[in-house]
Amino acid sequence: MFTKMKNIDSAFRYVRIFSIVFIIACTIISLFIAYKSYQLASLSQQKIFILANGKALEAYSADRKDNVPVEAKDHVKMFHQYFFTLDPDEKVIDANITKALYLADGSAKRQYDNLKETSYYSSIISGNISQQISIDSITVSMNAESYLFHCYATIRIIRPNSIVTRNLITQGYLRNTSRSDNNPHGFLIERWETIENKDIKTESRWNYLRKI
Repeated sequence: MFTKMKNIDSAFRYVRIFSIVFIIACTIISLFIAYKSYQLASLSQQKIFILANGKALEAYSADRKDNVPVEAKDHVKMFHQYFFTLDPDEKVIDANITKALYLADGSAKRQYDNLKETSYYSSIISGNISQQISIDSITVSMNAESYLFHCYATIRIIRPNSIVTRNLITQGYLRNTSRSDNNPHGFLIERWETIENKDIKTESRWNYLRKI
């Protein structure tokens, strides 16, 4: 009888030990699964998918301070491309200038008004002229709150019978603003001015076409 009692007591201890070990193992597994789920959720939040030309492209989020120089240069590039890319179509000109003016302050608006007063845009339309800009380089000084930039570019003015190539240098300052659909980088160009805008060469359009 005592032997049976000892066997029952031993069996009970084994069951209790097994239960404790099982509970500890389940707890460890649950904590591990929770940790991995949190880690996976954090990684997934850092992924950004951009839809371009019907394709989903994966990107990764990062602190803005890591991308400020890149975003600043791209902001300057976008502004100059919108402001100086012109075709003999009033709607195209208005659309591009509108996009450009969202990225800059009144200094850009004054340059636009000056060009408009001198009938520059009317001449573009009446003369069937196209204007294209190629950005050579952009420098941005990140040492102050307002970032000083210089943009070095080449402008090609395509007329019916000739192509004029100009050297363009501009400068200005970048101020942080809120991001929006019209201003995706969250910068505003201030005190923008043209330092140099002079002809480099003029060539016959047909000679140029033969070269290419």
